[in-house]
Amino acid sequence: MPYELPKRYDFRSVEPRIYRMWEERGYFQPRNDPRKPDFDPNIEPFVISMPPPNVTGELHLGHAMFVSLEDLMTRQQRMAGKAALWVPGTDHAGIATQLMVELDLAKKGLTRHDLGREKFLEHAWAWKEKYQKRITTQIRRLGASCDWSREKFTLDPDLYQAVIEAFVRLYRKGFIYHGPRLINWDPKLQTAVSDLEVEHKEVEGKLYFFKYMLADGSGDYIPVATTRPETILGDTAVAVHPKDERYQKYIGKEVIVPMLGRRIPVIADEYVDREFGTGALKITPGHDPNDYEIGQRHSLPIISIFDKQARVNENGGPYAGLDRFEAREKLWEDMRAAGLVLDEKPHRHQVPVSQRGSTLIEPMISTQWFVKMKPLAEAGLKAVREGRIRIVPERFTKVYYHWLENIQDWCISRQLWWGHRIPAWYGPDGEIFVARNAVEAQAMAREHYGHEVDLQQDPDVLDTWFSSALWPFSTLGWPEETPDLRYFYPTTIMETGYDILFFWVARMIMMGLEFTGEVPFHIVYLHGLVRDEHGQKMSKTKGNVIDPLEVVEQYGADALRFTLLVGSSPGNDVNLSLKKVEANRNFANKVWNAGRFVISALEKAPDAPQGAPAWTLADSWIWARLQETIREVNRLFGQYLYGEAGRQIYEFFWDEFADWYLETAKLQLAEGGDRAFYTAQTLVKVLDLILRLLHPYTPYITEELWGHLKAAVKQRFGPENSHFTPEGGWPEALIIAPWPEPRPAEGWEEAKVKAFRRFQEAVRAIRNLRAEHKVKPGQRLGAVVVAGEDAALFQEMLTPLAALAWLDNERVTITEALAQPPEGHVTAVAGTVLIHLPMADLADPEEERRRLEKELGEVESQIARLENLLAGPFAKKAPPHVVAKEREKLETYRAQAEKLRARLAELG
Repeated sequence: MPYELPKRYDFRSVEPRIYRMWEERGYFQPRNDPRKPDFDPNIEPFVISMPPPNVTGELHLGHAMFVSLEDLMTRQQRMAGKAALWVPGTDHAGIATQLMVELDLAKKGLTRHDLGREKFLEHAWAWKEKYQKRITTQIRRLGASCDWSREKFTLDPDLYQAVIEAFVRLYRKGFIYHGPRLINWDPKLQTAVSDLEVEHKEVEGKLYFFKYMLADGSGDYIPVATTRPETILGDTAVAVHPKDERYQKYIGKEVIVPMLGRRIPVIADEYVDREFGTGALKITPGHDPNDYEIGQRHSLPIISIFDKQARVNENGGPYAGLDRFEAREKLWEDMRAAGLVLDEKPHRHQVPVSQRGSTLIEPMISTQWFVKMKPLAEAGLKAVREGRIRIVPERFTKVYYHWLENIQDWCISRQLWWGHRIPAWYGPDGEIFVARNAVEAQAMAREHYGHEVDLQQDPDVLDTWFSSALWPFSTLGWPEETPDLRYFYPTTIMETGYDILFFWVARMIMMGLEFTGEVPFHIVYLHGLVRDEHGQKMSKTKGNVIDPLEVVEQYGADALRFTLLVGSSPGNDVNLSLKKVEANRNFANKVWNAGRFVISALEKAPDAPQGAPAWTLADSWIWARLQETIREVNRLFGQYLYGEAGRQIYEFFWDEFADWYLETAKLQLAEGGDRAFYTAQTLVKVLDLILRLLHPYTPYITEELWGHLKAAVKQRFGPENSHFTPEGGWPEALIIAPWPEPRPAEGWEEAKVKAFRRFQEAVRAIRNLRAEHKVKPGQRLGAVVVAGEDAALFQEMLTPLAALAWLDNERVTITEALAQPPEGHVTAVAGTVLIHLPMADLADPEEERRRLEKELGEVESQIARLENLLAGPFAKKAPPHVVAKEREKLETYRAQAEKLRARLAELG
């Protein structure tokens, strides 16, 4: 019985079934595993550490992008024979998760303080269990071939020990310290937050102009402008530019802080923008990061005027106890009454807002735990400068350098309960003991005090990014010298978004070098943001958010993956259109239908050939073009240009295999005998390699179709038929089938490709001429083909020429030359070939002249372009083979122009 393949590809039933098969058979685990007895240390590994998604919600398009890219990389390297390991995991996401849990408790009328730390953490762990499972299930749905047996969570016991070990080592080395510095404070969440958790939002505000009276009693003043009048209470200087002639006479004098009467100096600093406001800047080192830097340069005192609720503290004098915005109104009102107000103007400016709590961030001095970053940054800079780490695309290398060259100390403490608790204990006199556990801390305290004391552990937890910075090696077992760490570290590639190059990637590099002495990965691949079809950032307020799971349910995971991957290039944003996803679902259907045709072709081939192999021009052409495509795809993969590689595969399949070869193959199969046998063989071998190339992009449909192809071939010709068996046989599954490796180009390939291209040009020329004259598709025409030295080629290709160009076989004449063009014909020009079609009754001679003149003009335009190109720097700078191709094009166009001129002359 013929092998039956379903008419329609049903991704909804196929995708879950295929994923279960992959996972149950262990294909996601590295083929060479250091935990198993047959381990071979000489096999090269390929390792990616998954950027751990937060356990706070559901899959979004950023996840879909990194899953698609990293799965593509892993699948391709697995097929290429590497011991491919993709380590999955999730992040506890300190602030984000605690906020979600607290919001959940608030629905029940509870706060975390009502529960206490231990009970609250029970709720947080329950939240984690629910949402971690949800998001990993969704990642599976996209086809992620990561090793789930090695899945990690940042609060796992072994990762917790790694974090504590890192903290203790850095502290004892003097790289971690405890003290006051300016930080981002979230008054709602009541914690310090990292720069990444602060967004800058543009708001309609005001610019407030007022007088800073000189302290000498002269009545003179310096006009100053500010967006935050309440911070006047914490001013410790007024700064002017040293070259600003308006204010030079005031430098070194003192002014009076409005309403408080404190005397503060007038200083000169080049940071001041002479064009903004009045050109004079009030300096509040305790509540502005730029002012803090100026304060450090000029040794200014730092006055903190807000408490943790962002209310004015005792340093605010009569305004103590007021909320910061209340203080703004009251202070400005009092200054107006005192005659100190000059003006108010509308002013659009940016304010720092908490990413999680949407609260206005208050920069303030706070005693926290910090990491000294400069020595770590020096090592990170050196690793990239020496080429031990390469950043793709290269332009982000400058961004990396800029950040690390201007790095500030890192605030790593958070006033939360969910996270890695800081391993520091305080004695009764405030003495700090940093240790790996309470027992070790108590031993240190006994040695210090000479007796047992009551120790209190620091209530704060570490910034989530601190644990994430250890991710590439902590997930492999560090600080233990595990088999995984020995074999899989350093990892191969770190793939993530360009927006966290500094916040995560740079920190992983610095920590990897510090704790292992090696770089954590060799390649940093940065993808862009996913935007809507108009290039706008997706947001709920705009109503343009696309839920990737809804897209997967509607169009299939393969369609979404292919759209994201082929539409991407390193470091550039991707515009996602559902129309593109729908088009790629149609592409998947086209692949399926091509597979159905190939499988049906097996029944049309005889059991065995009777004579020596005899491949047609079309067979040779498609095989040669496939080899060219394989070489180009491998080159592009080597340059991390996965989007362009996918486009090349797509175009080869759609434009050449499906559009040209399958149509020709139908005619060859109809001939039967050896012709049908070798056509079927070519179809199988080409489809097999196409499916291998496509597999990293569209894993589900390729695995399903490849399995059917293998089964159909074995059913029809037996399991060991050498004509239809790929090199290396038929593996168990496509996921572990060998990747198509590039072969050196063979001498015959170029000649066959050029010959078939001339055939294609002739078909296209005839089709274009028919379309211009509105000839009905079913109407077959006669033709006189004047092919010169290609006459034998067109004689061989007569049947496909007639079929593809809708000609009548019996009325087609092929000749090398023709003394006089036949009367009543119009002419199609295809390079050096002339095709005369008997269309006098359909064509107006003047219209034919205009058509030929238009075509000649286009050809002459191409000739002029190429002549200019080859006369310029291109001819000297471009690779010789590229220049040679352009010269070849020029000669073809020149020959075509001669034919067109000759035909125009014949028309009179």
